[in-house]
Amino acid sequence: MRRKAKRKAKAATALPPGLESINLNAAAIDIGSTEHYVAVPPGRSAEAVRTFGSYTAALHEMALWLKECAITTIALESTGSYWIAPYQILEANGFEVVLVNSRHVKNVPGRKTDVLDCQWLQKLHTHGLLSGSFRPEDKICVLRSYLRHRENLVRAAGAHIQHMQKALIEMNLSLHHVLSDITGLSALAIIRAILAGERDPWKLAALKDNRVKKSKEEIARSLEGDYRKEHLFALSQALELYEFYQTKIAQCDCEIEAQLHKFQARIDVGEHPLPEKSKKKTLKAQDNFELKNHLYAICGADLTQIDGMEVLSVQALLSEIGLDMTRWKSEKHFTSWLNLCPPSRISGGKPLSRQPRKGHNRAADILRLCAQSALKSKSAPLAPSAAA
Repeated sequence: MRRKAKRKAKAATALPPGLESINLNAAAIDIGSTEHYVAVPPGRSAEAVRTFGSYTAALHEMALWLKECAITTIALESTGSYWIAPYQILEANGFEVVLVNSRHVKNVPGRKTDVLDCQWLQKLHTHGLLSGSFRPEDKICVLRSYLRHRENLVRAAGAHIQHMQKALIEMNLSLHHVLSDITGLSALAIIRAILAGERDPWKLAALKDNRVKKSKEEIARSLEGDYRKEHLFALSQALELYEFYQTKIAQCDCEIEAQLHKFQARIDVGEHPLPEKSKKKTLKAQDNFELKNHLYAICGADLTQIDGMEVLSVQALLSEIGLDMTRWKSEKHFTSWLNLCPPSRISGGKPLSRQPRKGHNRAADILRLCAQSALKSKSAPLAPSAAA
């Protein structure tokens, strides 16, 4: 029975005869949470398959062993976040690392055990049958990490804004009815005065900014509430946490600014400044540093001139796709990578489905938001079909 099982496993991992070996110095790694299985071509080492731990020292040992086996290119399967450390260490050691989408190889035959899995990947990579996933250059990846972390901070701060609003509603303070943003200058000044002990609605209403359209009478009526101790405590903690996250967001913005300065400028802003029309299109989030000038110099063009594209959208899109658009052969390949085009599965001359394939793409989400902004804009020109 064991011999029969071995023959079946060997037949499952066999490739059709006549395939050309393209990558003769190819290896493959089956990524795991605690250990990684590494397969090299037969004859390169006493063991064609070795197991290494997931600790950093073990990863450097793995890179040294692959160099001794004269490996130049390595395929590894993307599994959660466990592939990031091996990828970065192997890339730093001069290997060509191909990150393989697990969806492309999960249904192929020969995946009986982890050992056979890494051997099968090594065979496929040897014959050039694996395509690598898109990964931008390292400085783009650094910028992307900062921006994704900033997004998490903004999301966490937003949760505490909801906590503040809930505490105000429980005290029957309808501040959100008279002020559109409870984190604005007027609302925060009123909330801080409430937490400091002020209860006179007219004195609280006098703290509003001159630009607020609501009258003091309306604001004063909304501030006649039931100031219970437990709700004031919840409001106080929610405000402290919101301000704490604002501090962390500001620190993250400084790191993003420093990373943007590391990019090579494609255009001299001093000699070719932004057009006057472009300067009028600004955001409050840019007050800390001249983000628009940085992006204009890095990209070599003002992408905010595109309808629907704002400065933060350009920055986020840059961190996801980078500056090298030659990574895609054409705009059709780029659209396919974004998961925005229908599949080309046809049977009997008829398409099987027109729905785009499943998959989350952050760059596509950014472009969708920009398209919605352009659609709702009164100044953006509409296409003939949309105008009709």
